[in-house]
Amino acid sequence: MVHIKETSSPYPRIDSDPHFSRVVRYFRPSDYAVWAGTTAAVPAALYAWEMADPTKVSMRTSMRLGGLVGFIGGFLFAYQRSSVRFWGWSENKREEEMDFQELSQRAREGKPLYGESHQPGWIQEMAARNSTFSQLKLSAIPMFNLVNHPYHGTDPAKYGVQPKSEESS
Repeated sequence: MVHIKETSSPYPRIDSDPHFSRVVRYFRPSDYAVWAGTTAAVPAALYAWEMADPTKVSMRTSMRLGGLVGFIGGFLFAYQRSSVRFWGWSENKREEEMDFQELSQRAREGKPLYGESHQPGWIQEMAARNSTFSQLKLSAIPMFNLVNHPYHGTDPAKYGVQPKSEESS
């Protein structure tokens, strides 16, 4: 069993270890704007720096590399913003409604809430321990939850899933 650290937050926790695809699917338009802005800001900063202190060297490679760095950095920043909403650390009403609708539908269909996994239980536990709250260190080690597992720090009963002891009786 994976112990998930309890944190106080001003908004309800949706998921302490959301899957990569859920985080990206729940991006808001503001996340895409941040991503685009960061992608454009890095080459713009390089260009401004070149105008302030000219090197008289072709900027083509620098601008391309700057665009790539901005693109990757912008994605990581947008991903972190979306993750923070899953944890309840910022306003998350939209995500809460989307999550409830999505997982309630999965529960009604009899599917596992967080997807099926072909990995053994110990691998799922290890993946959960490694990726829970890992978005706080995306700048050092970009680690994402790419494994479906049942350790998300929420009560499945709110989606209509019955405890296993009640199902068998």
